[in-house]
Amino acid sequence: MATQAAFDALFDPDFLTALERFRLHAKRVSPAGRHADQASRDRGAGLEFADYKPYVPGDDLRAIDWNVYRRLGRVFVRVFEERQDLPVYMLVDRSKSMFLERRPRIDAGLKAAFGLASIVLAQHDSVGLFAFSNTLEVKIKSTSGRNRLMTFGRQLACLDEAHETCLADAVNRLAGMRLRRGLLVIVSDFFDPAGIEAVVAAMKRCRHRLLLLQLSKDADANPGMHKDLHGDVRLLDCESGAGVDVTIGPAVLARYQEIYQAFNDRLAGFVQKHGAGLIRLNADGDVLEQLRALFVSGRLVV
Repeated sequence: MATQAAFDALFDPDFLTALERFRLHAKRVSPAGRHADQASRDRGAGLEFADYKPYVPGDDLRAIDWNVYRRLGRVFVRVFEERQDLPVYMLVDRSKSMFLERRPRIDAGLKAAFGLASIVLAQHDSVGLFAFSNTLEVKIKSTSGRNRLMTFGRQLACLDEAHETCLADAVNRLAGMRLRRGLLVIVSDFFDPAGIEAVVAAMKRCRHRLLLLQLSKDADANPGMHKDLHGDVRLLDCESGAGVDVTIGPAVLARYQEIYQAFNDRLAGFVQKHGAGLIRLNADGDVLEQLRALFVSGRLVV
């Protein structure tokens, strides 16, 4: 999409209005952030009571619970839970393969990323934007506030077609950056020439919590839907240009489906074992309806 057309498509008033009731809720956020609405590991001068602890010199005398002292004869102080922001980092695939097909996957990817960013910014959390193909690009390291949504959207709309996919390398590079621990949202089809094992290995090394937004199409699982995929054909890699001659028949299609299922099973297995999240988004479907199905009772817990 041209930049202005992409920007206009993102700023759909009905889409944004529908997202206003959604909340992204973190089980716990890392300390040293800004005061906001997410539960933190920090204990301090918050508003929500968390626990008691024995008094030690230097504790705030105003936190002493004198009722406990009268009952037990020991001095305890009340500890409150700090409420801080959740840093969210969007890692968006801008490789060549995302821009192919009659309805490019990048359209759904950008809209979903923008929708999640609008939710994050509306609830006083922060969001960053990173793009990758064969390199990792920092578009927005971190920003917060409702008024930053337009800036975020313009940066998204500027993500045009780049080069080959190097997802594993991008995850490794982002994991090595000095970013406060938060939620990493990866928007991609997760097809990497290095293989799914390399991608999984990189994600294992990432210290951020992960939410995988997998962009798919029905034909991914059933390539027989393409009428021209039969008999003797030459298949070309849209990114590298490499070609291979193959005779496509029932046995070849069946073997492909086995491999594709194993690919999805490996991704789902990683998610289940490591407590990550996985959203399989049909790039040909309605993005809002698919997001709505994920936010059970208006909330998605990560």
